Amino acid sequence: MLGGKSAIVTGSTSGIGLGIARSFAAAGANVMLNGFGKPEEIERVRSSLAAESNVKVAFSGADMSKGEQIEQMVREAEQAFGQVDILVNNAGIQFVSPVTDFPAEKWASVLAIDLSSNFFAIKAALPGMRARKWGRILNVSSAHGLVGSPFKSAYVSAKHGVVGLTKVVALENAEHGITCNAICPGFVRTPLVEGQIDGQAKAHGIPREQVIRDVILASQPTKQFIEVEEVGGLAVFLSSDLARSITGTAIAIDGGWTAR
Repeated sequence: MLGGKSAIVTGSTSGIGLGIARSFAAAGANVMLNGFGKPEEIERVRSSLAAESNVKVAFSGADMSKGEQIEQMVREAEQAFGQVDILVNNAGIQFVSPVTDFPAEKWASVLAIDLSSNFFAIKAALPGMRARKWGRILNVSSAHGLVGSPFKSAYVSAKHGVVGLTKVVALENAEHGITCNAICPGFVRTPLVEGQIDGQAKAHGIPREQVIRDVILASQPTKQFIEVEEVGGLAVFLSSDLARSITGTAIAIDGGWTAR
C-alpha cells in the first residue's frame, strides 16, 4: 500500500511509535526510527525491521526538545531515502501533578516534546512535500487531546494544541496534495503501561485484572486496551491514497472514551 514511500516516525524505538513503524515497513515504506534506548537494542530493532520487510530502515537519535536536531533528522531522512513522504509526530512524555504544584521545568519539557516538536518537524518536512505535491502528516495526539483529566495540565494542554496545529497545517496545505490528521488513542497496550499495571497491583494489593478494569481502563467503555497494531493500521490507511480527502481531523481510537 505504501511501496516506494518513505516515512519518519518520532518516538519509535518502543511502544506506539514502534508499532506504527512496523506497520509502515510491512506496507512497503522506508522508515526513519527515532527515540531513546540502548544502542545495541535499537540496532537490533532497526536491522530486524529492515530484514523482515525488505525496506530501508534508518535511525536518528535527535532530541525532540531541540528544534535544530529535529530539522537535522528530517535532512538525514531525505539523504537516506531521497525524500520524506510521511511524517508521524509521535514522541511524547508525561508528568502528573496538581497545577499548584506543577514544576515549571516539567511544564516546559512536556510542551516542548509533546507539541513544539511537531511544529519543528512539520516545518522542516513541508517544503519537500509541497515540491512533490504529495505528503501525509500524522500527529499522534491522545484522547486527552479531546477531553481533560485532573493532574495532567501540561499533557492535556499539549495534546489539545496538537489537534489545533493539525487543523492549521491541513488548511494551509489543502491545495498542495498534503493531508494532516491527528490520531487520538486511548490507553494502548505497551510495555510502559504493562509496568504501570504491575506497579498499581503491588502498591494497592489488588489483582492485576482489577487494576486493568477499574483503574487503567476506567474511562474506556470497551474495557479493552487498544493494540499498537490497531494504531499502526489506522496510520497506514491515513497515509494511503485512499485517505486523500481526510484532512484536518482528530480521529479517536479510544474504545468509546470520548463518546461519553
